[in-house]
Amino acid sequence: MKDQRQIFERCKKNDRKAQKLLFDMYKRRVMGLSRRYTSSHEEAEDVFQESFVRIFSNLDSVREYEYLERWILKTSVNTAINYYHRNKRHHDYLGVDSIDAFDERDASVIDQLDNECLLKLINELPQGYRLVFNLYVMEGYKHWEIAEMLGISENTSKSQLSRAKTVLKEKLTLLGIKKIERYG
Repeated sequence: MKDQRQIFERCKKNDRKAQKLLFDMYKRRVMGLSRRYTSSHEEAEDVFQESFVRIFSNLDSVREYEYLERWILKTSVNTAINYYHRNKRHHDYLGVDSIDAFDERDASVIDQLDNECLLKLINELPQGYRLVFNLYVMEGYKHWEIAEMLGISENTSKSQLSRAKTVLKEKLTLLGIKKIERYG
């Protein structure tokens, strides 16, 4: 941890070797996040590169090392959202039909899948569903925060999540996972 704090401090002074070390520490997480928010490997690479440009350009805004990881991940999410806004223009958002509250126990099915299979299923979701699903389930944002980030209503966020869950459940059924266990 002390070494990581030193890397952080050296990065703030534009030390190229320290920047490479920081990049190596976070490249897998940022690329994973980029892949979850984009439709193709090429788009993920664009978001990944833009994320690190923003990270290194704005590293001075992080005052304490303890906030670094959360800030890097939030910067990467915001970069992915901005990329979406620049390139997709809300084409997959639909109106509000049925709104189901997300049940945290539904997430237990995620444990039954390997990462690549799960990523593939999520990437097959329409863009609007995928964004809301990732922001809510994977990143832990609330619907009002998602609505603000994406420029949609809170009810649309809830509807998109509900539809994403329905589509994912259908895909899981096709994979042979017929019952999603409920705990509690």
